[in-house]
Order: sequence, then C-alpha cells, then structure tokens
Amino acid sequence: MQTRDRNLIASIIRTLTAIRNNLCHLPAHLAQNILSRLQSMQIRFSRGVQRHSIKIPKAAMASIHTRLLAGLHGSPVHRPSLSPQEQDIVRSIHEQTIVANQNNVTRTEAYRQIYFRHPELHWAFLAHMVSRNGGWNMTDLKGELLSRLMGDRERTEFFLFLERCNSLIFQDAYPQLLLYEESMQRNTNLSKLLPEFFVSNFMKPFWDDFWLRKDPAMLTLALIVNEQNYIEGRVVQNFPYKQHVLNTLQFKMQSLFQLTQVFFPYRAESREGEFRKGKISPGESRQDRSNRTRLAGIHLENFSDLNERIQFGKQLYAILFGIPQVHQTALEFAKRVPHTGSRADYWPDLFTAFLPSRQESTSQGSGAAGVFPRYRQERLVACRLQSGAPPFYSPRLEDAWQDQTFQVPDRRDWFRDDSPLQHFVSVRAPVLFDMTDNFCLELNKLELAVLALEPWREN
Repeated sequence: MQTRDRNLIASIIRTLTAIRNNLCHLPAHLAQNILSRLQSMQIRFSRGVQRHSIKIPKAAMASIHTRLLAGLHGSPVHRPSLSPQEQDIVRSIHEQTIVANQNNVTRTEAYRQIYFRHPELHWAFLAHMVSRNGGWNMTDLKGELLSRLMGDRERTEFFLFLERCNSLIFQDAYPQLLLYEESMQRNTNLSKLLPEFFVSNFMKPFWDDFWLRKDPAMLTLALIVNEQNYIEGRVVQNFPYKQHVLNTLQFKMQSLFQLTQVFFPYRAESREGEFRKGKISPGESRQDRSNRTRLAGIHLENFSDLNERIQFGKQLYAILFGIPQVHQTALEFAKRVPHTGSRADYWPDLFTAFLPSRQESTSQGSGAAGVFPRYRQERLVACRLQSGAPPFYSPRLEDAWQDQTFQVPDRRDWFRDDSPLQHFVSVRAPVLFDMTDNFCLELNKLELAVLALEPWREN
C-alpha cells in the first residue's frame, strides 16, 4: 500500500474516532447503532495496515514437547554442586534482581535496558511496555478521578494486588534474562543454573532451544505462559486477593477504570514520513501534535481466567512485534520517554504529573478526594480538553506510592502436565488494534461518574 493511501486511511479513522468519542451524548440505542456502523468501517480501513504473523515452528515445538514429557515422567533431577565461579554468577544475579525489583519504575527500566542490550529478547520489550501500563494503573488510583470514586482502603488493596503481580513476575523472569546475558558474555549456555532461581522446569527446554536457534517467538510465548501460570496460584487464586480485589464490585465494573486494558503508545505515519522525528507541520497546534500519539492494544475481559490472560499476552506480542508501524514507533517512544508512572508520559496535553501550586502542600501520595477542588463541569470532549480546562492530575509513581517490601513466594513448580503446550500456535495481531477512542470513551465515563457523584461527596 502506498504511503499516501495509508495516510488517507489514518485520516479517515481519526475522523471516525472523533465522531465516536461524542456518542456518549446520544441516546443509548442510537449510539450503539452508530458504533456498530463505525466499527464495520474501521475494520475495512484497518485491513490496509501491515500485520505479520508470529509463527511457531512445528518441528522445534515437537522436540521441546518430547523433552518436557520426559522431564515430567522421569526421575527427579538433583541439583549439582556449583563451582565457585557459578556461585558468584548466581549471587550476582540475585543481588541485581533485588535492586531492580524496588518498584514499578525500576522494574520497567530494567526490562528496557536489557532489551536494548539484547534485542533478540522480544519478551523483555513486551514486558517493558506492559510494565509501563502497570505503573499507569497504579498511579490512576491516586489520580484526580479515581480518588473521588474509591476509598483509601480500596485503592490500597488494588495497588498491592498490582504490585504483587508485577514484582512476582519480575523476580521470576528477570534472573532468566540476566542468566542469558551472562551466557552470551561467557559464550556458554548456563541454563543449568535456572533451578538456582527456582525457575519452573517448563522453561529450560525453551532456553536451550533459544540458545541454538535464537527464535524469539518460541521463547516469548514460553515466558508468557510461564509467568501467567506463575502468578495464577500465588495471586489470582490466592484467597485474600480474590476476596478483596478480584471479587469486588469495582473490579467487575471494569468500565470504571483501565485495569484490564494494555496499550502501547505509537504514532501514525505523517505525510512526510517523519513520525519518529516528532516534527510539527506549519500551523499545527500543540494539541494536534499530542493527538498524533495513539494507543495500540486490547482489552482483557476476564482477568481471573488463566487461558484468557495467556491469549491476551500473545495478542499483545503480535501487536507489538507483528505490526511494523506499532513496533517502530513504540520503540522510539521507549527510547525517548522515561517511565515515571504518570500518564503525562504519553499525553502531556491531557494529563499532568503535578498538582496546582496551591495543593502542593498536601502530604505525599495522599491522593484523597479532599485534596482536589470541587469538580464543577465536564472537561473532556472528543478526547480533547475544553478551552481553559486544566489537564487531569496523573501523579508520578514516586509521588503516589511508597516502595513495598518484597515477600518471598512459595517455591513450588506450577508445571504438572503438558496442557500449557496448547498455547504454542501461530498468532496474528487483531484487525482492530487501535484503542485510542476506547480509552477516551472510558476516560469520559470516569469523568461523568465523578460529576454524578460530586454532590453526594460534598454532602
């Protein structure tokens, strides 16, 4: 497809998005009818976007399957004694993991750095971008809108749930990435040391295969399957988290906030093909420049479902690495924009990381509804702030939450049978991957909920 054709398609989709963002002012039946028609049109136009399949080689997968079955039904493997050099490697990786697992910002940066050192580790970049979303979800809980809709205890429980998921995945996966890096530096496969970090037996055949063939798709899918199984028993099916988070009304009413949305900031190609340079055309406003940053991703319907979470991760991988336009510009975003946890990272004209000066004296990270002045009128129209309206407060992580002490999890291995191998099939990005309009609609719903509840809060 020619560049001018892609630009025309992008322009039409932006127009449809602007229309869609205003549908909340229409009667429900009429809005739904228009939404259905717009979705059909968007599917047609999105077909012009280049999408590559993430392919899984059958022969390599069959070999790994055989090895995994042999490990399941064979005698337990005893961990050999380590040489002094190997002990030093294990100790160093443990120490690096503890330091980097301080909070969401340090974890996100650790993923970013190791990907830039080893771009063959696709999962590291996927984890970096997903971790950014985790940070934005954490700070939403202390932001201007959710602070008015949820109590302090509820917000703290949701934060601890997010923090536990993030930190557990990191402490399991990051040592694997560092061990691979150490293997590359020493030019020898050190996967035999994986048990020293209590990594599931499921992962070793995939790392051995990756050492030989350097197929990033196989390893990435293995890590997606591994990490979701890893948190399944330790968090998702853990009774306190189920009772206080997953079974709560707030979590089930997912439209209230974006806990189950994950997206990657990207840019639509400009007419001059200079989307990566951030150049502005003559007469283009700062608002227009900000709106050129779009959001590619998907929405997870049921977080409690393990298979759905795995499929969700695979779809995100296909979007990030299977759509060149998304991959190239998301990578540029990751290089250019440090992660702070504030949504101002990607939309600085819609969000701000700083409270107005008259509120700066409030205690750090309080985020309580009383911190903010009375919410008098709607600010957001068609994903733009109305003239004179202040941006939404979206704090940095360091201003919202204190670092948490990491609680060491149980060391049992989740891998019990070969059912996880059903997920190793080729995957392609969905046609409807742009969720800029969806995010704006959800943000608008949040704002309308705040406006509706404001009189009750005052009384």
